[in-house]
Amino acid sequence: MLLARLHFSSSLLAPNPLSNSTSSPNHVKSITASPSSRRRLRISATSTINSPAAKALSRVDVLSEALPFIQRFKGKTVVVKYGGAAMKSPELQASVIRDLVLLSCVGLRPILVHGGGPEINSWLLRVGVDPQFRNGLRVTDALTMEVVEMVLVGKVNKNLVSLINVAGGIAVGLCGKDARLITARPSPNAAALGFVGEVARVDATVLHPIIASGHIPVIATVAADETGQAYNINADTAAGEIAAAVGAEKLLLLTDVSGILADRNDPGSLVKEIDIAGVRQMVSDGQVAGGMIPKVECCVRALAQGVHTASIIDGRVPHSLLLEILTDEGTGTMITG
Repeated sequence: MLLARLHFSSSLLAPNPLSNSTSSPNHVKSITASPSSRRRLRISATSTINSPAAKALSRVDVLSEALPFIQRFKGKTVVVKYGGAAMKSPELQASVIRDLVLLSCVGLRPILVHGGGPEINSWLLRVGVDPQFRNGLRVTDALTMEVVEMVLVGKVNKNLVSLINVAGGIAVGLCGKDARLITARPSPNAAALGFVGEVARVDATVLHPIIASGHIPVIATVAADETGQAYNINADTAAGEIAAAVGAEKLLLLTDVSGILADRNDPGSLVKEIDIAGVRQMVSDGQVAGGMIPKVECCVRALAQGVHTASIIDGRVPHSLLLEILTDEGTGTMITG
């Protein structure tokens, strides 16, 4: 029981303040200080585990158990790719924002890399353009690219910055164009996909002073090539390359699935941890397929460039970031080098 973990100084409390009562575990006996202290701490025998005092003690207990994880990751950079259900649901969005701010407050250095597909689709329809996809990738002609840049950089990015600031963090909004953070090159399928790009290189110079000052970079994955032509970059890919460039401790991809499944038809077959060789074997065997393949490849590439661990986690679970970083449980699959 959480309450039983508390220890009080003998100078303040009478002997045996917590007895081995056989009463319900949802109750505790009164605790009275010694007369000389002229202080008394009392928890009513009728208090339940749902009382304000018990809830407060539960929160403190959780913080105490998180201490080893906070110590382990203090000062370490964590790159989070944000999208999917966690972006569409206001409740999950609030959970992610609070998690980021909390991680920043306890000394981690989070970087948020985001997409915004549903928002882009909505605005394309507003201007009379039907969104087009090929093999899961957005066909991005010149007009679509203009809308993508306006929505991701001008709307989604600044909204996330505002939400983080309101929650008590200090966010700085960027896109790949800023300070040449990301230099793009055309996709090999440019003839079919248009202005869909790949990451040619990352220059993280602009990020170092931002994260060193305790601020949270929020990065929209629009970048330009050497000529200044704008490209839409896959957010998973961009997050992996940024994680490698800053020497991140962790790369976390928020998804709409539980993680890597040993059996794609069995949600209960989640693979909690796997190394690069193992995940490559799963791809070869067809156990990892479809939209999970680019995410796995992104993780493997980041690990090969020095990122310590990469995790594909379930963004539909509230506080999945905290569960992944501050506990041994997590909500998805961790891939190690």
